[in-house]
Amino acid sequence: MKYNIKDADGNIVNTIVADTAFVEANFTHYELFVEPTPPVPTVEEKARMWRDMTLGGCDYIVPLTDHPQHAAYMTYRADLRDWPSTADFPETKPTLGS
Repeated sequence: MKYNIKDADGNIVNTIVADTAFVEANFTHYELFVEPTPPVPTVEEKARMWRDMTLGGCDYIVPLTDHPQHAAYMTYRADLRDWPSTADFPETKPTLGS
């Protein structure tokens, strides 16, 4: 079992793996360790993660001024950056060339 070992004020000072008898015999303040539940991202957080990945995926276009779609990508990237402040967020994702 895994236990949080606490000081007299209730602050966690260590986490150990031990059997119950050992913990009871050696520590006055302890509690069973409970694995924290990871937070579930909101729709808005998921949309921002998608936006950040998409921006990162087209970073290479920025210095390539002779790329045939350079201007379209620069507009798309601006739309991606502005998207969270629009009324369309998070329902309608910006698209390249729109």
